[in-house]
Amino acid sequence: MADPYATLGVARGASEADIKKAYRKLAKELHPDRNKDNPKAAERFSQVTQAYDLLTDKDKRARFDRGEIDADGNPTAPFGFGGGGGGAGSAGFRPGASQFDFGGDVGGMEDIFEGLFGQQRQQRGGFSSGFGFNRGPKPKGANVAYRLQVPFVDAAALKPQRITLADGATIDLKLPAGVESGTQMRLAGKGQAGPGGNGDAIVTIEVQPHRFFTRDGDDVRLDLPITLKEAVAGGSARTPTVDGAVNLTIAKGSTSGKVLRLKGKGFHKKGGGRGDQLVTLMIDLPGGDAALTQFVENWPGSDYNPRSKFGV
Repeated sequence: MADPYATLGVARGASEADIKKAYRKLAKELHPDRNKDNPKAAERFSQVTQAYDLLTDKDKRARFDRGEIDADGNPTAPFGFGGGGGGAGSAGFRPGASQFDFGGDVGGMEDIFEGLFGQQRQQRGGFSSGFGFNRGPKPKGANVAYRLQVPFVDAAALKPQRITLADGATIDLKLPAGVESGTQMRLAGKGQAGPGGNGDAIVTIEVQPHRFFTRDGDDVRLDLPITLKEAVAGGSARTPTVDGAVNLTIAKGSTSGKVLRLKGKGFHKKGGGRGDQLVTLMIDLPGGDAALTQFVENWPGSDYNPRSKFGV
């Protein structure tokens, strides 16, 4: 991959906010869903996402800036092999005052040594793979990073999520129990192609906030508005949950702040089972109700002081 700063179009000293802003702009332009007939856009989208993931990881960014890893997050090769000090096309191997410039990779050097010294090695039973240059396993292709935004309710209920890969293929993901923002899922063989096989796709989950549900560990919280009549006389109130609406029984004389528990209506736990939904009752009074105002003014219990326990 090219320099991640250049890929995102930001300076090396760019702040994290600048990097996020650049990424969002490019991701919106290049997303596969908007460029179904443009494979180059899909490839560019993958490069932009990979660059963003490297630069937003403080440790990897620092290591890249120091030259310890390359743009794909792999350790830089020792002795300059595969790029760097030897210059383009150079093996970069210069022992002492002599200079060996074979213009290729280590595999090429081994083939040359094989031709020059193979016969001597056979006769002497000597060096392995020519002066100790051993052929390692062929490298796999680079991993491809994705970010998947999951609706709050879908995350809680573990509803399958469809993701479009850089090559245009779509996959239905089964979310794991305990899923939260930052959870990573690995799709084996769905990365870039390489001599040793395909890399993987790494999907990072982002659980979206909800307009009235909030998460508390494995539990889900909800503030439920109820009428004054429901609070005083009790009754049944239709209540939303991540699995759909249910009827919630409200006891007579319920006050604002009372918490009711709906078992098994929270997030799925890693170790099995589910959290609960905690419902906080909130009495909601209508504005401008003349009858209610008259009732309260004439109510014999208007002298009741709920703050007496505070000594006021």
